[in-house]
Amino acid sequence: MNELQLSLALMLLLFAILGSGVWIALALAVCGFAAVLTKVATPAGQVLATSMWTASNSWDLTALPMFIWMGEILYRTKLSDDMFEGLAPWVQKLPGRLLHVNVIGCAIFAAVSGSSAATCATIGRIALPELLKRGYDEKMAIGTLAGSGTLGLLIPPSIIMIVYATATDQSIARLFIAGVLPGIMLAGLFMGFIIVWALFNKVRMPPPEPPVPFLARVYASRRLIPVTLLILGVIGSIYGGLASATEAAVVGVFLSLALSWWSGTLTKDSFRDSLLGATRTSCMIAFILAGAAYLTAAMGFTGIPRALAEWISGYNMPAWGLLTVLTLFYIVLGCFLDGISMVVLTTSIIIPLVIAAGFDLIWFGIYIVLVVEMAQITPPVGFNLYVLQGMTGRNIFTIGAYALPLFFLMCVAVVLVAIFPGIALWLPGTMLDAR
Repeated sequence: MNELQLSLALMLLLFAILGSGVWIALALAVCGFAAVLTKVATPAGQVLATSMWTASNSWDLTALPMFIWMGEILYRTKLSDDMFEGLAPWVQKLPGRLLHVNVIGCAIFAAVSGSSAATCATIGRIALPELLKRGYDEKMAIGTLAGSGTLGLLIPPSIIMIVYATATDQSIARLFIAGVLPGIMLAGLFMGFIIVWALFNKVRMPPPEPPVPFLARVYASRRLIPVTLLILGVIGSIYGGLASATEAAVVGVFLSLALSWWSGTLTKDSFRDSLLGATRTSCMIAFILAGAAYLTAAMGFTGIPRALAEWISGYNMPAWGLLTVLTLFYIVLGCFLDGISMVVLTTSIIIPLVIAAGFDLIWFGIYIVLVVEMAQITPPVGFNLYVLQGMTGRNIFTIGAYALPLFFLMCVAVVLVAIFPGIALWLPGTMLDAR
């Protein structure tokens, strides 16, 4: 059996195991074990122990549970209420009015959360009932919230960026900074869509609310001060070179606890629930990373990545052709797997091809996050769809249809980042290389 036949057999084995309902981490480890067994001289147990220990024994990985805990703490505060009340007066004159709160609120919360599902749930918990109560179009209210929630993956601190950086041995801080401009660009595309829709669908917009005086808007903005300070403390410490990503995560947890205490939501129960929630999520991700590390090591022994790279290069496929194939591949994969699983599952095979094509791995990290964002609103395994299903009672396929225009805007963002790689690479090159 040659390498290409072996890769096909392992892929079929993996999907068969996943289809049976086995945990993703175990499925990855079993496929890795099967791959190692094809090389008689390679000790499968030793490879298992070495690869999993190496994947787990990483200081950079410490940032993962810290950022997850920070998001869990903030999820239980009144932060979303404050953000809605602080933002609403400023967007009432824009076409689409309060629909923009979905986008701006998700973008702001993404800067302190790192999770797409948590961003969608937190902002949706307060914004969605308010929008529907005030007569806004349900399709737009739900669809824009589903799409905007994906900004939690792109705007730093991003959990999936930490996973990608760990899997590819890249700088977490550089990835975080690289995600800023693409995140702002994507939020701008979403807001532009809302404006165009509102201009062409004026009859579906509720009557305008009474204008808010300028001083009243400024006074309402005081409720944005806590989240602004939190963003400056976490992201500013990284951008300013005062802290690494791991150290900034600890700062974020401390500030989140302080904010929760100040707002009166820090109780024994909320502290325990946030800690247990962060522990469960962190253990799940760490387990998946360990299984993926074993599969990656096994792939190295079998020579599959090298064979696939040679096979694809034999077609003399241009760089844009490879990106097109990878984009379609990830969109299809996103129908069945969550974002973190997609990244760790494909890294061992995709990265050699990306390096051979001459792509920058930091840029590719932003590209892959953009593509993985699409999976968050793609049935039947779109996490944001499940979050909104629980809030609205709507079928996930119906919610997916509501979010379809924003899915196409994400495709536009992928194209723009591919044509203009400086969107992702300019800021880290300017800020970090200038130190």
